[in-house]
Amino acid sequence: MPAQSSKIRNLLRRFGLILSFLLLALALTLLSDRFLTSANIINVLRQSTINGIIAIGMTYVILTAGIDLSVGAILALSAVMTANLLQGGTAVPLAIIIGLGVGAGLGLINGLIITKANVPPFVATLGMMTIARGLALTYTGGRPITGLPDSFRTIGTGVVGGVPVPIILAGAAFIIGAVLLTKTAVGQYILAIGNNPVAARYAGIAVHRYTTFVYVLAGALSALAGMILIARLDSAQPTAGLAYEFDAIAAVVVGGTSFAGGQGGLGGTLVGVLIIAVLNNGLNLLNVSSFYQPVVTGVVIAVALLLHRALR
Repeated sequence: MPAQSSKIRNLLRRFGLILSFLLLALALTLLSDRFLTSANIINVLRQSTINGIIAIGMTYVILTAGIDLSVGAILALSAVMTANLLQGGTAVPLAIIIGLGVGAGLGLINGLIITKANVPPFVATLGMMTIARGLALTYTGGRPITGLPDSFRTIGTGVVGGVPVPIILAGAAFIIGAVLLTKTAVGQYILAIGNNPVAARYAGIAVHRYTTFVYVLAGALSALAGMILIARLDSAQPTAGLAYEFDAIAAVVVGGTSFAGGQGGLGGTLVGVLIIAVLNNGLNLLNVSSFYQPVVTGVVIAVALLLHRALR
């Protein structure tokens, strides 16, 4: 019996997340005849792209036993600066590069404060969240920037071969992120830092460098998500991205990445993003009040944490 129990636990550890996703999809299929339609599936994937891209960076951060509360504010500041450049006549490629640079630069500041000043990630990124949000509001005077070029809006509304461009961009980001994490030395260093930073340092790993890198990556991906968002809406709001950090953290946690660092990956994060997107979509299809939707999501996250702890 103990051997059989251990075998079942191992199976649940490996496939429990996918099974949960399939059971959720099956339940919603039975409850709503609109759920399992091609239009709705495309809509779910499109709606999950923003959170998915941010969650990639958040996965890297949490794998180092860190946290980044500033991703939503970085998204907003990068987005409004990019939109302002576009309105001023800056070429689309250059505006995108500058916007990504703003996000990466803010992430670099986060990383340096954490590694050089030994400020806890929660405190450092909380401060950046406040600063970046304030700068976004100051930069725009609290007003949205609208009327973006059609060539830029393609990244939010375009379609290639029947697949929306945001889905293609998010898929490419996940593939690149997964390869970097699982097939390169950088990924192994990040996991080692999350497991034991002291041991990693004695092993010759540049702990400060790679810890800073994950915050730079999180900032750049937040900026990318912001560009897709404003391209889709044709409007850059200084208040964009509010609470996006919590959605990203939820996806990473539901996906099985440990807050203690060193355990997890982007495969789980991808399923976590889809679970949250499908759950929100299903609640909308079932006409569940928006007041109750955060409660349901919170319960799902709590259950996921409890199951993860039990299986470990």
